[in-house]
Amino acid sequence: MELRFFQENRFLVMVIRDLLNLCEITKGKDNKAVIASNIMYVVGQYPRFLRAHWKFLKTVVNKLFEFMHETHPGVQDMACDTFLKIVQKCKRKFVIVQVGETEPFVSELLTGLATTVQDLEPHQIHSFYESVGNMIQAESDPQKRDEYLQRLMALPNQKWAEIIGQARQSVEFLKDPVVIRTVLNILQTNTSAATSLGTYFLSQISLIFLDMLNVYRMYSELVSTSITSGGPYASKTSFVKLLRSVKRETLKLIETFLDKAEDQPHIGKQFVPPMMESVLCDYARNVPDARESEVLSLFATIINKYKATMLDDVPNIFEAVFQCTLEMITKNFEDYPEHRLKFFSLLRAIATFCFPALIKLSSQQLKLVMDSIIWAFRHTERNIAETGLNLLLEMLKNFQQSAFCNQFFRSYFIQIEQEIFAVLTDTFHKPGFKLHVLVLQHLFCLVESGALTEPLWDTATVPYPYPNNAAFVREYTIKLLSSSFPNMTATEVTQFVNGLYESRNDPSEFKKNIRDFLVQSKEFSAQDNKDLYAEEAAAQREQERQRMLSIPGLVAPNEIQDEMVDS
Repeated sequence: MELRFFQENRFLVMVIRDLLNLCEITKGKDNKAVIASNIMYVVGQYPRFLRAHWKFLKTVVNKLFEFMHETHPGVQDMACDTFLKIVQKCKRKFVIVQVGETEPFVSELLTGLATTVQDLEPHQIHSFYESVGNMIQAESDPQKRDEYLQRLMALPNQKWAEIIGQARQSVEFLKDPVVIRTVLNILQTNTSAATSLGTYFLSQISLIFLDMLNVYRMYSELVSTSITSGGPYASKTSFVKLLRSVKRETLKLIETFLDKAEDQPHIGKQFVPPMMESVLCDYARNVPDARESEVLSLFATIINKYKATMLDDVPNIFEAVFQCTLEMITKNFEDYPEHRLKFFSLLRAIATFCFPALIKLSSQQLKLVMDSIIWAFRHTERNIAETGLNLLLEMLKNFQQSAFCNQFFRSYFIQIEQEIFAVLTDTFHKPGFKLHVLVLQHLFCLVESGALTEPLWDTATVPYPYPNNAAFVREYTIKLLSSSFPNMTATEVTQFVNGLYESRNDPSEFKKNIRDFLVQSKEFSAQDNKDLYAEEAAAQREQERQRMLSIPGLVAPNEIQDEMVDS
């Protein structure tokens, strides 16, 4: 094994050296570009080898820097991508002083940063900043780390300070499209660095945060005014689109930082309050076409991150986004597609981590929530339907454990069962089969558990009492399915429902019963039903992948998760 590893290393060194030499002596830009892409492809496949050979790693990275000045199509992109791939796997090597050198490579790189990136396009510079952020993140000394971060952000910070300084003289300066593009570029550069630095980006985002919110508020007012006064097509103008790009990137930067930062409540407490007015209230005030869906995903991220510490803020979030967003997305199934998914993701975050806030809603508000969940899982867009079903499962579990268990299920049990059977049996929602089954299993287990101590049926209209809720639900389900599947006999339907009760504690048997029933039905019998077997197919694929991983050579080195510690 060791001999084979040694031979592989020798072969790799020989190939890369020959390619580097070939690149030096070859004439013609097209030919050089082909060799350059070969070099970059090969070095990107062997991070372990590069970690073990510093001089070789340094030579390769410096060669990538050369390629970043090569304007042949595709070379700069590949150089930046390969640099990011290598740094992610070898980051520790760049922050320690190597034998024979006087400073870490990252310090040397930061000294020549302006020259290295001078020929790169903005999106390539963003990739470069993410790469260097990975290096800085690997530095364990906080003082050095902050120094490196300051040096990395010096160029964008200088430009940002100039723009804010000019804006303080005259806000009209911020309306110039060239300035707007520069602001956008600076924010994107910050987002890239925040992606790799996480918590360590705190000092940088704190530096620009309040000015950033002021710019956001001003651009938001401009967008709203332009759309209100400019008619239905105003939102499509390049000026409005550019302003909204800055708004979105501001939200993306904050979300990226909070998402990547460690779970430290003081960070949430520092950043969330200033956003309540600038971001949330702004969203509520704006016309629908000027509302950014990223506001919804930002606050979903915040609640997922800081959990119950956000409980007191949920009523304000709810008030600002709930009603106005629902009005936007429930008129039809097409408008505002981004708002749909993000809205339900926010609602799910609240249901999961701030459930007491939902309990405090009025019955009308809770009905609005439940109606929106049902609307979501009826949706034919798979992501929205799945998010709605996952949210429904969270609600069922939380309400079952709450003091409002009887009250909630008396109001919604039958409606939920009816709606789930409707989407389960309509042939348009097959991808949601696994989640439909989980919801039904939860409901059937619930009525048999005895957790519900009050009748689910309407005692005022039902002429005779049922012995228990399980008996009522059994009879109701048989009637429901008999009317939905007139081609099936009463005996077949009764057998199926009894089978569900008997298999309620065995997930695989419960699912098999439902699947067999659907396949037997006329609606499903002539269709492709592979979505009903998706879970089993995924398990089989994973089993096959594990088998291939156990045989050396069947899976390419770069496709194997590199779990070696970078030291």
